[in-house]
Amino acid sequence: MAAQIIAVIIFVIMFALIIMDKIPRQWVTLGCGLATIVIVFGICMKSPDAIIETLNIKSIFTTDFWLVHGQAEESSAGINWATIIFIAGMMVMVEGMAKAGFFRWLCLTIAKAVKYKVMPILVTFMIMSAFLAMFIDSITVILFLAAVTVELSQLLKFNPVPMILAEIFCANLGGSATMCGDPPNIIIGTALGYSFADFLTNTGIIAGISLAVIVAFFYFAFKKELTANSSNSVDPSTYPNPSDAIESKKDFIVSTVIFIIAVVLLVTHAQTGLTVAFIGVAIAVITLLTSYKNIGYILKRVDYKTLLFFIGLFIVVGGLEQTGVLEMIAEFIGKICGGNILIMIFVILWISAVASAIVDNIPFAATMVPVIKTLAVTSGSDLGVLAWGLAIGTDIGGSATPIGASANVVGTSVAAKAGHPVSWGKYCKTAVPATIIVILIAMVVIKFRYF
Repeated sequence: MAAQIIAVIIFVIMFALIIMDKIPRQWVTLGCGLATIVIVFGICMKSPDAIIETLNIKSIFTTDFWLVHGQAEESSAGINWATIIFIAGMMVMVEGMAKAGFFRWLCLTIAKAVKYKVMPILVTFMIMSAFLAMFIDSITVILFLAAVTVELSQLLKFNPVPMILAEIFCANLGGSATMCGDPPNIIIGTALGYSFADFLTNTGIIAGISLAVIVAFFYFAFKKELTANSSNSVDPSTYPNPSDAIESKKDFIVSTVIFIIAVVLLVTHAQTGLTVAFIGVAIAVITLLTSYKNIGYILKRVDYKTLLFFIGLFIVVGGLEQTGVLEMIAEFIGKICGGNILIMIFVILWISAVASAIVDNIPFAATMVPVIKTLAVTSGSDLGVLAWGLAIGTDIGGSATPIGASANVVGTSVAAKAGHPVSWGKYCKTAVPATIIVILIAMVVIKFRYF
């Protein structure tokens, strides 16, 4: 009992400190992770086995970690090294692509294709944001997309905030469609053994239907604001040339080929047996070998703070799992749902959405994975459907507020630096209704597809 209480206290303290955002979040999770190992596992449980299982280092040295034949096995409790290694590998690839000017070139090429007209730019940038976020971390997508949006707004004389808000939402929506699109999905996929195709044919369908509705929603919500100054004439000769974004054609071509290879490997990993950890390492090695002149630059740009954040987070959640707290939460959810599996899935969906709007969706997803595993066993419900509800809830719920997902923070920061601060009221005015629309669409799809 003492171990359970202390594990919960450490978890609550971690969440509170993350929300307060006074201490760098990687130090928060690492500190709480250390407290879990020393106090919960060491002093209260006196269990070296709990420490070994939670650190989970031995899993890296197993064949199944890198190559799986047949159905993937579920990850054991503790640190999900497959998630961390995959994200690190993709970070290396993305930094290589950014150095080559890939993202800025793509944004400017699309803007040029629609003749630099504001409303077509809005629609195409929303679709591009969703598509890129299916394969690349949404933080990176928004970082470059928002920067180019600000640049175009200065040229075409429109307020960039509405367009950036629409791009943020669509990035989170696109990220929900695939296993590698959003960190919560990577956590869910690697922990439960689901493939890229599993996500694409389940959450991807919900995201695809929702995207069509959301593009129309933001189009009409922002049309008046974005076209207010459309009568102002702009000299076409001042339009930026997409080719100017490319510093080295060789690097650009190489980075594009690597991106295509990554997409192919991810789409086919269920058939090839290559795990996401293997793909992450392979893509990172290829990027570094082909960009040997920029190795120092690329490695310095990798977000190591996020990787450390994940490690500490998984240890704290491992404390809840080892002490049986997550099993108690699962039993409570099953009890309040009265054994009704559809209601249980809807409860998971809405709890995930509301919680992820308030706190970072990454720790919430990591906490809930063991819970839905227990629920599937105790209630006899389909683990897959519970997983899809959790994925959509965490990914889309995080879109509702400026602090719900990392992409939101990055996008609003870019706007603020350009002299366009985004208040909570401005952000939530359209983001909250859009979030509710997607959650309702998800409920309808889940009801008619799985029941």
